[in-house]
Amino acid sequence: MDKKQGLLIVIDGTDGAGKTTQINLLKKYLKEKDIKFEIISFPQYGKNSFAKKVEDYLKGEFGKLDEADPYVIAKFYAGDRLTAKNLINKWLHQGKLVIANRYVSSSKAHLGANLPENKREKFFKWLNQLEYQKNNLPKEDLTILLIVDPKVGQRNVMEKHHLDLHENDLNHLNNANKIYLDLSKKEKNWEVINCMNKGKMKSKEDIQKDIVKILLEKKLPAE
Repeated sequence: MDKKQGLLIVIDGTDGAGKTTQINLLKKYLKEKDIKFEIISFPQYGKNSFAKKVEDYLKGEFGKLDEADPYVIAKFYAGDRLTAKNLINKWLHQGKLVIANRYVSSSKAHLGANLPENKREKFFKWLNQLEYQKNNLPKEDLTILLIVDPKVGQRNVMEKHHLDLHENDLNHLNNANKIYLDLSKKEKNWEVINCMNKGKMKSKEDIQKDIVKILLEKKLPAE
């Protein structure tokens, strides 16, 4: 009998929402529950030439946000993910829970934010075709969006490192946030966690409880 296929879960959302922190907490939780899992983060900085191009773009080497062609930049992000396709498929065939820190959803939000609203739908269709059909990237089973007020998120990022091209532009972050929320209403299997409470960030423990609750409700391997 074939081993049960694993599941691909994406953690995405506003910059500064604490995605990495939550994935680390989830890692601890899954270990305690003896659930086999793997974690991968995108972009894979330092691992391939596509990720280097993404890094250059975020440093402003392709110009300002309104100067860089989203279709060109999307190919760098897609190329980076493509280099990990075989590894992700291997993990899924082994029946593991694969957690991705950002995925195609991130390109939709951040690169879509660089386009006028009336040109975004066409871009999303093109991107889906590139990533899932041409590149045959595994489709995510669940996307969990961590949403914060972009101003708060920007401040959180600023405390950790120098802001990149996206993070430095509050208008861009607001647009990306709006796209994430719009997509969550249209895409299948997207869940939104509001990480704010009365204008402040919820505790990392409370956000983690929200994530685990979603996994349990979806009857995914979380216990």
